[in-house]
Amino acid sequence: MARKGRGGKRRRVCNFCVDKIDRVDYKDADRLRKYMTERGKILPRRISGNCARHQRQVTVAVKRARQVALLPYTVE
Repeated sequence: MARKGRGGKRRRVCNFCVDKIDRVDYKDADRLRKYMTERGKILPRRISGNCARHQRQVTVAVKRARQVALLPYTVE
């Protein structure tokens, strides 16, 4: 158990699990932008706080949204 005030960081909860979203939609570009850096990279799971299942779905959805030109590959 972590002591108070000494580096005891809480685990982030998956926003998709909290909202009871079973499928991540690639057309929801606003939601997917939260899981990308300003340079266009996909945030890793340890930073975004997603569970493994939803992180895989986010990755596929971002790649699909880039393919259909809803999200940029990079920002110049």
